[in-house]
Order: sequence, then C-alpha cells, then structure tokens
Amino acid sequence: MKDDLVKAVDYGRKLGADYVEVRGQRLFKTFLTTKDGRVEAAKEGNENGAGVRVLAKGAWGFVSLGKLDLKLLTEAVGEAFKLAKAASSKVKAPVKLVETKAVEDRVVAKPRKDPSEVPIEEKIDVALTMDKAIFHYDRRMKSCTIDYLDVTGTNYFVNSDGTYIEQDKLYVWSRILASAREANVFTSGREEIGSTAGFEVFDVETPEKVGTMIAKRVIDQLKAKAPKGGTFPAVIGTNVVGVFIHEALGHLAEADLTLSGSVLSDKLEKKIASEAVTVYDDGTVNGAFGSFKYDDEGVPTQKTILIKNGELAGLMHNRETAYKFNAELTGNARAEDFRFEPIIRMRNTYLAPGDSTFEELLEDIDFGYYLKSFRGGQANLDGTFQVGIQEAYEIVKGQLGVPVRNASISGNTLETLHKVDAVGRDFKLWPGRCGKGQTAFICDGGPPIRVREVIIGGGA
Repeated sequence: MKDDLVKAVDYGRKLGADYVEVRGQRLFKTFLTTKDGRVEAAKEGNENGAGVRVLAKGAWGFVSLGKLDLKLLTEAVGEAFKLAKAASSKVKAPVKLVETKAVEDRVVAKPRKDPSEVPIEEKIDVALTMDKAIFHYDRRMKSCTIDYLDVTGTNYFVNSDGTYIEQDKLYVWSRILASAREANVFTSGREEIGSTAGFEVFDVETPEKVGTMIAKRVIDQLKAKAPKGGTFPAVIGTNVVGVFIHEALGHLAEADLTLSGSVLSDKLEKKIASEAVTVYDDGTVNGAFGSFKYDDEGVPTQKTILIKNGELAGLMHNRETAYKFNAELTGNARAEDFRFEPIIRMRNTYLAPGDSTFEELLEDIDFGYYLKSFRGGQANLDGTFQVGIQEAYEIVKGQLGVPVRNASISGNTLETLHKVDAVGRDFKLWPGRCGKGQTAFICDGGPPIRVREVIIGGGA
C-alpha cells in the first residue's frame, strides 16, 4: 500500500504540482435499523477507496476513486492536476499552505471488543433489547426507531512533504428515537451513543439502561406543560450547553466560516463572553467520539483554546487558513471519507468547568427554567441561534419545579455568552454527528451554566 501511494504522489510532483496528497482507506462497516421491534435494514461490507488532492498554480484539484490500484491512483493524480490547472485561471487569491513537519507513524486501535468481530446477530440483539425496554416501560410508548453503525479499518495518508501515516479507525454509534401519546398529547425523545473505544460501550451504556432512560424522559413529558414565552433566567444543562457551544459558537470559530463573514471575523483577542466562559476544541480526549491522533492533512491533533476568560483566543484551522491568519495549526481538517475533500471541522468542543454546584446555580433564580436535554439546534453566521429542548423544568424560588415540554431557546450568541454569570463544576461530553456538507463524528458538552436571561419559546 505505502509504495503505491508514494509512487502516485511522486507522479504528481513530476507533473509539476506544488503539493500532492493521497488519502486511502480500507474500512469495514455495519449498519442496521430497527423499528418497533422489527429489523428494517441490516447490511455490512467493505468500503475501500482513495481521495487525491493536488495543488497547482494556487488552485486545488480533487478526484476520488473506489479502488486502491496504482494505475488508477496515478491516473487520478493526473486528472486532479488538470483540474487544478484549469481552476487556477479563475482563482483570485492563490492557495498557500502553512509548512508542517514530515511525520511517519502507525496508529493502532486496541478495543477490548472489536466491533468487526462481533456477529451482526449480537448487534441486532442490542438494538432490539433497547426497543423492548422502551416499550415495556409504559403502555403509552408508541414508536421506537434505532439506528446502529460501526466503522473499523485503516486510513492511509501520504503527501509530497514526506508524511506517511497509517491510522486505524474505530467508531461505534447508535441513535434512538422514541415517542409516546396520551389522549391528544404527543411527546418524543432522542439519545445518541458513541465511542472510539469499542463495542464495550454497551457494557456501560447497557441496552436496558438506555432504553429505560429514554422511555422515562418521553413519558414524563406527557404530564408536562408548555413553558411561558419570554425572556427568563435559565440553568442550561450539560447536554444543551454542548449543542449551544457547538452550533452557536463552534461553527463561527471554524476559520473557513470566519473568513466567510461570521460574526467573529473581527473579534480575535476581543472580549466576546463573560469572564466565566472558557471554551476548547480538543481532539485529544481519550475515547471521545471526536478524538483522533492526526487529522486528514496529516497534522497532529491538539487541544485548541477558542475562548479564554471571555476573550476570543483562537480559531480552528486547516493548513490553508492557518497560512491566511498567520496562525498555528490546530489539526481540524477532516473528511467524512475518501469521497470528500478535508474541510475544517470540530472535534470535542466544550465549555470548561467552573466551581459552582448545581444547587448553587439554582438558588438565586426566583422563576426561570432548567434546560436539561436538547432536541436539535442551528445557528447562523450573524450569531443568531435556536436550540430545541426535549426535557426542561421550571425553577421556582431556587428549586426544580414541574416539567415543561416543547421548549426552545434562541437569541444572539455573543449576547448570551456575556450573560453567563455562573459555571458548574460537573462535566460531561455527549457524542453526536455534525453536518457541514459532509458528516463528522464529534462530541460536545461541558458543565451546567447559569445565564441571567435567554429567550424561551413556548405558550403565552
């Protein structure tokens, strides 16, 4: 494999390319879906291929191919070179890359339970056991859909700077969606499980435990009431903090989107949050769903500080944006697979913990809301955001009150970050998937936080 990839890269240099990289992959995937106790889809198989990227005369050319063959690889390099030359006449600002050190490494995954060695029947049993726990919890449960995915194998990376990396890939992921109905009230809930450790994740997040947790969340919401609409103080739980930091702040701090005009474009080294707020994007968290040793440009991952005590301290970069910003590399270039070019993506993005207990976060709130878990979220480059909440509670005179359903929060990211006046000491990361034209496995999270006010969507 190495010899063929190196020969393909050398061929690109002989053509006159300024830079050449080839990303090969040999992966094995299992995917299955169950719905209401039935298996709707189950498939597994190999997925091999390569992505070739060539920089010539200040422009990129990219070609992907579904077979790791030397002849096809060299043809792909030639085609990518032609594409780059053709594009170069239209480029206003020629692409330049920050220099990197050449690396040669082999990164080996060592799961206790390798998912590729677990029979698909056992994976189906895990999903159906979750399903059974959900429906057995309460007769008002009406539907349950479970997706399961695992990915194992090796990615190969070689470039014209002299880097060669073999890096094992290992992901285990599941998403559970459930709903319940009573009279004219309909409620739903979701949860995701994700690990880069191995199939042993289900020894901790057991199917019975996960199924019961989701069913309880959904059933409890049947007796919940709609929140009052308006501006209120709130304690935002770790799950919601994660998606807020990811959607409302993280994307704005991806340097390609910053260059596209995000609200952070002129905010480096300026105060954008309260002093209680410190945020990291960290690819080094052991076993986390967004962790890896090298990104898809062969750059070592690291712990990158985005906000330090309220000040915008840095952005997430690939080699191209690091050159434009005269910044250090952060190791954030990621591609979903060989079919995609690497772009700047988050890894494990989180707000750093503080020193308040959960009770201390609640105690000064006369009336507000505790937002425990999210349903979905989105943000815009102008800094506006909206996050749907699937589980929330009133806070009355410093104590948790009755549950509310169908809540949401919205507002301006920077205004909301400035209103953070206390940060909890508890900390948790939550696995998930992020879409940005292609899918990336990520984690987000942090401690619970208190905000002086946030816009709550709901009934009057």
